[in-house]
Amino acid sequence: MQKEPPDCQTAEGSLPVFVFPTELVFYADEQASHKQVLTLYNPYEFALKFKVLCTAPSKYAVVDATGAVKPQCCVDIVIRHRDVRPCHYGVMDKFRLQVSEQSQRKALGRKEVMATLLPSASQEATQPRSQEEEHRMKEQLADSVFFEQAAYQTESRVVSGGPSLLAVLLGLGCVAALLLPTLGELDSIVPVYLHLSVNKKLVAAYVLGLLTMVILRP
Repeated sequence: MQKEPPDCQTAEGSLPVFVFPTELVFYADEQASHKQVLTLYNPYEFALKFKVLCTAPSKYAVVDATGAVKPQCCVDIVIRHRDVRPCHYGVMDKFRLQVSEQSQRKALGRKEVMATLLPSASQEATQPRSQEEEHRMKEQLADSVFFEQAAYQTESRVVSGGPSLLAVLLGLGCVAALLLPTLGELDSIVPVYLHLSVNKKLVAAYVLGLLTMVILRP
């Protein structure tokens, strides 16, 4: 008989999924940006299998769209934009990373990542968005926020009290650590002494996962 994970009673789709970055931006005039990397962290004590879904699969090539992540490890998922045309400028697509326990079929958790193609990095700040594009972006972002808020409200009904200040500060520190550049990145404007190794980010992701499970535990 296979051993089930500690949180085998977790409701479908409620397991926190840790992915970095949370948004992908491709630039048409920068060939290097046509290849992006998503890092999926597994801070749990059991292995996870994952699947990458996309709202526009014909526009992207995903290397290893399915696979597994060992406990307290991470994997890099390479995503290439293969349809860089002006008609796709400003269009926001979505990637969904869906994870499950290796011996189960139901999705334990999912995370959505937005992807956008822009003409150039310089035009991102100077070129105003059209009203239609702004409206479309707000609708898409509202859908994502509603999904996360609904999941949080469902769990918050059974929590007797709010998280302690120490837990909140520790969680914010872990999030900040995950947002810092990884050691070895050359294009970052962040000072080198703030670059963290993969192992340190794994520790931060693991601690953040434990805090999340403690806070949301019924």
